[in-house]
Amino acid sequence: MVLLTVVPLSLVVAGPRAKKKAPADPETWAQQASERLMGAALQSPRGWKLLEELCDTIGARLSGSVELEQAVTWGGEKLAALPGVRVEEQEVMVPHWIRGQESLFLTTPPQRELAMLGLGMSVGTAEEGVEAALVVVSSFDELDALGRAGVEGKIVLYDVPFTTYGATVQYRVRGPDAAARLGAVAALVRSVTPSSLNTPHTGTTRYIDGDGRIPAAAITVEDSETLHRLVDRGEEVRLRLTMEARQEEDARSANVIAELKGRELPDEVVLVSCHLDSWDVGQGAQDDGAGCVMAMETIRLISELDYRPRRSVRAVLYTNEENGVVGGATYAQERKQPHVAVIEADVGCGPARGWRLDLAADDREVSEAEFRAAEARMAPIQEALQGLKADGLRRGFAGADIKDLVRQGSLGLGLDMDTSGYWPIHHTDADTLDKIDPIVLRRNTAVMAVTAFLLAEAEPPQTR
Repeated sequence: MVLLTVVPLSLVVAGPRAKKKAPADPETWAQQASERLMGAALQSPRGWKLLEELCDTIGARLSGSVELEQAVTWGGEKLAALPGVRVEEQEVMVPHWIRGQESLFLTTPPQRELAMLGLGMSVGTAEEGVEAALVVVSSFDELDALGRAGVEGKIVLYDVPFTTYGATVQYRVRGPDAAARLGAVAALVRSVTPSSLNTPHTGTTRYIDGDGRIPAAAITVEDSETLHRLVDRGEEVRLRLTMEARQEEDARSANVIAELKGRELPDEVVLVSCHLDSWDVGQGAQDDGAGCVMAMETIRLISELDYRPRRSVRAVLYTNEENGVVGGATYAQERKQPHVAVIEADVGCGPARGWRLDLAADDREVSEAEFRAAEARMAPIQEALQGLKADGLRRGFAGADIKDLVRQGSLGLGLDMDTSGYWPIHHTDADTLDKIDPIVLRRNTAVMAVTAFLLAEAEPPQTR
């Protein structure tokens, strides 16, 4: 693929417009159309070819990088080529964090270099690095129990085994800041994964304004456990951490927005989405290239039907989910029209089992009656997905990029996929195309396309 220079895609409409008038028998047509969507998705190699281009030609796409902006252009051009699809770029200012060179050495016996990845948004060290004794904890309570006397001047390691992602990731996100408040000179975290092949997992960390900022990195599960055992045996353990990490001025990027207008209720939107950025390691295949291909193919498949659905279907390829979620926040702030449902795929590409249903994220209490009403809306879709064995529905978080839209009142749906193969390579050099099964990618695309279409075609009313 030849990468073109960036061309503004605002308000591009490509190809002949799909027919607008309603079919003579909408109910029969909807059933037949959903079956055609499913069949077309299961047979099409186009999604895999898109993912090949994204991963092999562009690769990792960290916010602020040339590669991310190449991906924005690429995504817009692919979507603009679809019949009747209107494409625009929504400008977003994104963080521009640069990793630079980095290393970690165990300077006491058995001396060796340790595999590591600096945490996103971490500060760097001085040129000579930072060397200090190691203290190991397995919880925030253990850290607090050590107090400043046990932490000051030391490197803190959080050796916390994986339970769930939501629980364990808190040590990566908040751990360095908590250690800094007690005087630590650097922080290390055990990679957030249930299994490891000596592969470190990066991810973002956060500092609280006003507190000291210390360099922070992830190490492998294997090394974390080894260092913990050495400290528990009373061995002297010293480490030297060197990181060139730095923060540049925010950079211009864009959400790619593609819309197929509905034939009867064009101002009501069913949204399918993903995030186009990735970390600067691997190829961003599972996180979240596969999700982007599912969303792009959903728009294509629906655009090629005989008629448009009642409501508009919109695909958004968000920028900057990994170290800021600025793309999702910007979209929610600027797009005020009703979103009937917002759909996201962002947990890899394992076989889809159904959907995670989200009504209000963590902002307010949701009544049981509201959940039951939403579940009733999903019942026809679950029935349609039985043949794909993807008719499950459970309550849960739908996705980081759409959480603000859910808080505004939209029905949130997160594609609920098997993540057993996802967490072991999440945010690592191993997140590459070979980990994706092309047949599963087609199947997951079918689940998203049928769901989006049936929500867009359903009889009014569709607001809660």
